[in-house]
Amino acid sequence: MSELFQTRHIGIDEDAQRTMLSVLGHDSVEALVSAAVPASIRVDTARTSALPAPVSERAALRELRAIASRNTVNRSLIGLGYYGTITPAVIKRNVLENPGWYTAYTPYQPEISQGRLEALINFQTMVSDLTGLDTANASMLDEGTAVVEGMLLARRASKARSARFVVDADTFPQTLALLRNRAEAVGIELVVLDLASTPADSPELADAFGLFVQYPGASGRVWNPEPVFAAARAAGAIVVAAADLLALTLLRSPGELGADVAVGTSQRFGVPMGFGGPHAGYMAVRKGLERQLPGRLVGVSQDAIGKPAYRLTLQTREQHIRREKATSNICTAQVLLAVMAAIYAVYHGPVGLRAIGRHVHLSTVAVADALRAAGVEVRSRSFFDTLVAEVDDAAAVVARAHDHGILLHAVDAGLVSLSMDEEAAADLRDGSFPLADLIRVLGGTAEDDVEAVFGSDVSFEAELTRSSDYLTHPVFSTHHSETAMMRYLRQLQDRDYALDRGMIPLGSCTMKLNAATEMEAVTWPEFAALHPFAPAQDVAGSLELIDQLEAWLADVTGYDTVSLQPNAGSQGELAGLLAIRGYHRSRGDEQRTVCLIPQSAHGTNAASAVLAGMSVVVVATDELGNVDLDDLRAKIAEHADDLAALMITYPSTHGVYEHEVVAITDAVHAAGGQVYVDGANLNALLGYARFGDFGGDVSHLNLHKTFCIPHGGGGPGVGPVAAKAHLAPFLPGHPLAQDATHPVASGGRIEHGGGPVSAAPYGSPSILPISWAYVRMMGAQGLKDATGAAVLAANYVAARLREHFPVLYAGENGLVAHECILDVRPLTESTGVTVDDVAKRLIDFGFHAPTMSFPVAGTLMVEPTESEDIAELDRFVAAMVAIRAEADAVAAGDWPADDNPLRNAPHTAESVVASDWTHPYSREQAVYPVPTLVRNKYWPPVRRIDQAYGDRNLFCACPPPEAFA
Repeated sequence: MSELFQTRHIGIDEDAQRTMLSVLGHDSVEALVSAAVPASIRVDTARTSALPAPVSERAALRELRAIASRNTVNRSLIGLGYYGTITPAVIKRNVLENPGWYTAYTPYQPEISQGRLEALINFQTMVSDLTGLDTANASMLDEGTAVVEGMLLARRASKARSARFVVDADTFPQTLALLRNRAEAVGIELVVLDLASTPADSPELADAFGLFVQYPGASGRVWNPEPVFAAARAAGAIVVAAADLLALTLLRSPGELGADVAVGTSQRFGVPMGFGGPHAGYMAVRKGLERQLPGRLVGVSQDAIGKPAYRLTLQTREQHIRREKATSNICTAQVLLAVMAAIYAVYHGPVGLRAIGRHVHLSTVAVADALRAAGVEVRSRSFFDTLVAEVDDAAAVVARAHDHGILLHAVDAGLVSLSMDEEAAADLRDGSFPLADLIRVLGGTAEDDVEAVFGSDVSFEAELTRSSDYLTHPVFSTHHSETAMMRYLRQLQDRDYALDRGMIPLGSCTMKLNAATEMEAVTWPEFAALHPFAPAQDVAGSLELIDQLEAWLADVTGYDTVSLQPNAGSQGELAGLLAIRGYHRSRGDEQRTVCLIPQSAHGTNAASAVLAGMSVVVVATDELGNVDLDDLRAKIAEHADDLAALMITYPSTHGVYEHEVVAITDAVHAAGGQVYVDGANLNALLGYARFGDFGGDVSHLNLHKTFCIPHGGGGPGVGPVAAKAHLAPFLPGHPLAQDATHPVASGGRIEHGGGPVSAAPYGSPSILPISWAYVRMMGAQGLKDATGAAVLAANYVAARLREHFPVLYAGENGLVAHECILDVRPLTESTGVTVDDVAKRLIDFGFHAPTMSFPVAGTLMVEPTESEDIAELDRFVAAMVAIRAEADAVAAGDWPADDNPLRNAPHTAESVVASDWTHPYSREQAVYPVPTLVRNKYWPPVRRIDQAYGDRNLFCACPPPEAFA
């Protein structure tokens, strides 16, 4: 048997290829793709790829082990928002390493996402309870970007006319850098003050739309900001606090102190540091601000028979609907990591979490006492987990500590800080913590057998001690044994639909295989246990992997350099647009701020342009779904002097290869603009065409689409930004990065000098081994073959279904790219059966529906990917043909328009065993419409969910158990 990984990854074998090609009238995949992809953009077949030859799965893991061995996992006491944590094995095995959780998509079909949505409701409840605020969302990308979103929310919600945002000086340095970069782009003036020493009646607080405090501070300081919060709010400002969730088990909540918004990270709730990510950030708001929340929000609604059910609520806030008027550009967030954090809270419960928090704090007190007793000058008096010590030479102390396997943070030349965490506290208790070494490197004296003395008194004032309850819902007090937790997780998983059950043909989402070999390295300690600000010598392996992956991505896209920092596609878009803006400014073209965007573009494009300080001008599309060249030229002429960029998706969001793309990019360049090519559809191009070869200046890529990072039910994602050399100086940098330089395709290295877009220097590096392994095992030819198989699958489905559902758009040769749009509108007009009916009926056939009503309302966009075999494609075709027949039966009067299998879909097991079956179709027709379902049936847990009810009756926390009785 072939050892080539591509035979495992690509589902269509040679026999299936021949069958599918015969339907399409082509004799080879190469001929099919050559007919679809314009000759003007195809890669020269004589070009030599820089990618290494593919290796087997065993060989790839061997290479990854060698890379991992070049990392050193030292004891990190750096803190600054990243802490050692103990991931319960039951969560690691049953969530993080479980394809039933990590291969799901964003819960746009809530009827088959109830398990994940319940876990997210648990997350929202956990955050809301701990922060003391009314409503929390279903995760943010990281703490730093959550703080930025808090600032932007404050600007929207505040009635103050000021453009000033006051920031406490005791803020994490990476957060402050992010705030500066993002504030400058949208005209916000940052004012940095030491708020702990700022009088509440200071005029600085009276002239601002918002105020931000880190709680506890970067120095570890815990102080009472209540008077400052009250003064700021009285002046019309919105108060934002970044709060440590573990600290909030002991400290008064931001809500109790008067904050309007709380943000932060849930990383220390069981999610490894991972060299910086991914982790789930969070945001919670007081009542009245919930419609200003960015990102996803899970709410409770009811299904067709009035039973409670979960769904995404208030979606009209989001970028896919409001575009440039959205509250944020966030699309993918961090669902898988939010689930882990929520389950960690469920597993430990309020008593367990408080015990962990108290354990960490009292361990910090014990270390402070030991240091003082040994002659070390510890500045910290009121703290949770972080201490600051005075030293003669901070750099030398940090170096000495590193020699002993301890990582400290140099605050300045004479101060170092150390942060205790769950792991360090456990080790201090059992005697394995290097206390004597720590004392000595800080200049104290200690015997080798020095022991910590644990007391029971906290370091902070009684007025800051928490007395309010949290996590009072029964879910947080029920699943504390491993048996109970294992079964709870299985119960949730069974209420979901992921790739382990069947195809998820979501257009524009690329739900391909996430191979087990690709996933294997994610939990290796050499990748998972690294602090993002660890010294370069400790992370040499990860830096090598990052360099290799950046170089490979540059090669396959035709660009010169890549930054892996953006931790979502939306952030890659923003990084690319900020680079364009920086480039224009460097040339004295400050006025170039107009961004042209086709009306068919992804909603994130317009939202990202606004966040980059640009104004959006929409370009029309023609009847074939292509950019209207005449309208484009007119818009370019109208904005010739202030044109910054054109954002274009290729292939288009209509699923076709536009033949005039070179003319489009040439026209923009001729007017002095830059071309941003959205990489969402790169899975239709790899190996056949490169963005940089047909006029792209910059693109973001979605590693969670094209390069096999799983979607995780709505994150994590990675959205690298790739660019030509002239934009490289403006790509994201980071003040705490181990290396500011990046490989260049032509050789050498180049510095990325722009501001950061993520909290960590390399975004979410612990999941980069997934994409590294995919490229390493596929090689250049394998990636090209995957593209061919994806295009073949989409055209096969389109050809098989064309007589039942019109294919809305096709290229000049009648072919589509890697996805096709099925037009349900004629069916709706003739039968009354809606696109929603078709989508929900597909659940009864055991399928996740394709993308609904994007980019055209009343349509389904189907993307089968290269990983599905012909049997699954045929099963989908059969389901769609059967649904068409059912719709025709409705049109013929066989079933009433308001009582038929489509309108009543999906059907639960409970509904078909009910004694009072009154429908005009049989129970068998309801749940076994095709014979194959008898052996392998997925049962949806709820009936069709009432979307409007959920928006009218907003409830975003765990409902009481009796609601499900």
